[in-house]
Amino acid sequence: MRVLHNTALAGLLCCLVPIVAARGAEFDQRALSRLAAPPLGLPPVPIPADNPPGAAKIALGRKLFFDRRLSRNGTMSCGICHVPEQGFTNNELARPIGTEGRSLRRNAPGLFNVAYAERLFHDGRETRLETQVISPLLARVEMDNPSIGYVIARIESLPDYAGRFEAVFGGGPTIGRLGDAIASYERSLLSGNSPFDRWHFAGEEQALSRQARAGFDLFTGKAGCSACHRIDDEDALFTDHRFHDTGVGYHNSKVRPKAQAAVPVEIAPGFRVEVSRATLETIGLPPASDLGRHEVTLEPDDLWRFKTPGLRNVALTAPYMHDGSMATLEAVVRFYDRGAIAHAGLDPLIHPLGLSDLEVAALVAFLESLTGDNVPELIADARSVAVGN
Repeated sequence: MRVLHNTALAGLLCCLVPIVAARGAEFDQRALSRLAAPPLGLPPVPIPADNPPGAAKIALGRKLFFDRRLSRNGTMSCGICHVPEQGFTNNELARPIGTEGRSLRRNAPGLFNVAYAERLFHDGRETRLETQVISPLLARVEMDNPSIGYVIARIESLPDYAGRFEAVFGGGPTIGRLGDAIASYERSLLSGNSPFDRWHFAGEEQALSRQARAGFDLFTGKAGCSACHRIDDEDALFTDHRFHDTGVGYHNSKVRPKAQAAVPVEIAPGFRVEVSRATLETIGLPPASDLGRHEVTLEPDDLWRFKTPGLRNVALTAPYMHDGSMATLEAVVRFYDRGAIAHAGLDPLIHPLGLSDLEVAALVAFLESLTGDNVPELIADARSVAVGN
């Protein structure tokens, strides 16, 4: 019976392979369609002339994105920190855990609409999706590869990549082609046509609730959110692509190390215990310093400044802020309502808002209205990949 069972299973798998391949090809074509005609609310996609999109290139990039074998010990992939079902970030951790349990300094940015990012990472140290992948591949706390050559040799040793780069690029794997492929997949993660878009850009009056409409008025008026999270006449990326000091980095560097109060630690869902600072300091390494944009430019004015994130699908991408220190959208709104964390470098656009509880709830409702209608499709697209085939 065992032999018959295995034979039957093998036959079933042989039948499924063409179906899976056909389904993957369908997702690749949809990805190309999104790039050619972005969803409502999004502008035309900036595509570099030296890396035009292609179905086979997107498929290769998707496979690489989810392949744990690209890390030194075979445990980490891009998709481990950017989980499709969790808004292409990680809802469960303020800051991701990399190779061998090493903690990262910053929250994993969500990847919806990353095609429009003018600078990448919270400090903006990269300017192209094509080169962004190099840093995580080599970072000791992330994928921990000793060199680019090591990564390329690993890919060349894997049978399921035989001929894949040649078919797409006309030559074998290189770091440039690796970056081009992954960037092509990431660039296709476009999500719009949200209730807000249908109301604001398509004129569907009933697409947005009365509460969310009140939140929009606050967002663009009293609360001043749109000063940094821009809404243009024909589209909206909800970012000014600039860097701002909200006080979070300052607090982590200057205030938190001196704090003596006990820290609430969640040891089970919904159950927290108070742990003394002295006890916490005996566990692991002390938090690494994070000077934000200053680490890139070395300019004094850039100390503790971080990139303005876009807000599309923001209801799906908790926790928030560059360090993942805020668990809910309400916590973020109340943080800005208090005027953030006052100090000498605080961005002048930030000040106490004087919001009522009803106004806080309205702003949250507006932010929740920014979720695109194709998120399930993008998740299914991501999970169509079969690493090892």
